[in-house]
Amino acid sequence: MTSVIVVDDDFDTVEVFSEFLSLRNIEVLGKAYDGFEGLKLFEEKRPDIVFSDIWMPEYDGFYLLTNLKEKYPNSKIIMVTADLTSETDAKLKSSKADFVIFKPFKIVDVMAAIDKLMKVEIIPNRL
Repeated sequence: MTSVIVVDDDFDTVEVFSEFLSLRNIEVLGKAYDGFEGLKLFEEKRPDIVFSDIWMPEYDGFYLLTNLKEKYPNSKIIMVTADLTSETDAKLKSSKADFVIFKPFKIVDVMAAIDKLMKVEIIPNRL
């Protein structure tokens, strides 16, 4: 079963998104409300995927993304945002996010991102 943590400063968003994932047989290992808490939670739980909002007070999603990829380069993170400004777009393009999903999102987009990140490519043995 795929495991995730959900990071967003909006309590209702975290709860609804976590419930949505749980109903689709995705194990929600924890919830955090800023990037600092998200990083600590990742280190404690080691989920397959991190879902993170971008703009949060104090420690934002870029803080989480930068620190996560620096300490755990193989970690998988999906950034979720409603911000379509050119500044955010530029930061996202230069970031190491595995996926970006824009709010309001479609369920099919979330599931496609999860499926793509969890797909394991099998290389045939050529002995």
